[in-house]
Amino acid sequence: MQTGLLSVTFRQLDPGEIIKLASQAGLQAIEWGGDIHVPHGDVERAKQVREWTIAAGIEVASYGSYYRVGSINKNNLTFDQVLASAVALQAPAIRVWAGDQGSESADEAWRSGVAADAARIAGLAQAVGITVDFEYHKGTLTDSSESAIRLLEQIDHPNIRCNWQPLMNLTVEERKQGLRAVLPWLANLHVYQWEPGLRHPLQQGTSEWTEYVAIAREAHGRRHAMLEFVKEDAPQQFLEDAETLKLIIGSGHNGYGA
Repeated sequence: MQTGLLSVTFRQLDPGEIIKLASQAGLQAIEWGGDIHVPHGDVERAKQVREWTIAAGIEVASYGSYYRVGSINKNNLTFDQVLASAVALQAPAIRVWAGDQGSESADEAWRSGVAADAARIAGLAQAVGITVDFEYHKGTLTDSSESAIRLLEQIDHPNIRCNWQPLMNLTVEERKQGLRAVLPWLANLHVYQWEPGLRHPLQQGTSEWTEYVAIAREAHGRRHAMLEFVKEDAPQQFLEDAETLKLIIGSGHNGYGA
């Protein structure tokens, strides 16, 4: 388990500023977002951001795309554009969204279409050594662990994984159960401490996040626990949350741990 940051946490900052913050915080990796910092299809930008990231001693954890699997994508976005950027960024994973409908409104034909497109893009990414990781989010087919698992089993592809984050409409125990259920497909953790309409310092969630991380460590393989958004979008709050995250991961202040 390694520490990191999703660049979309600070859409108002440029990549250089984000790298500086992550380095100051002692975090090990960054997921670069495809909406602003590393735009989909801009290969030269992706190469440049990778060079800056690696020069600072930080890894690229993932490419955070906004590709909606099995859906009509905004601005005619194609997975080929996403993949080109991920390859140039040398990202080990691409984050995608499981369609644009929640599980309660999606019919079987819709689910089948998402599954088919997921299998297609998983194969394309696998050919260049990149995994495809679903966002775990409301308004998609991964809006619950039950729906996510059903989708993952339907896709049945070894190159498909799923990120995890604590859904706000659930109790801590329900979140833990959901995390355990997706362990066979677990990719990265998106770390935050929220309740509906309100963000808190991560320190307030130290106890529950220690439990989430312990569960995630039961999964095979290497992954990142990455901060996503902070209270008031404040860099100082991010630095404080990063210290909390490092303690939770067990890495102290040097940024390195199990």
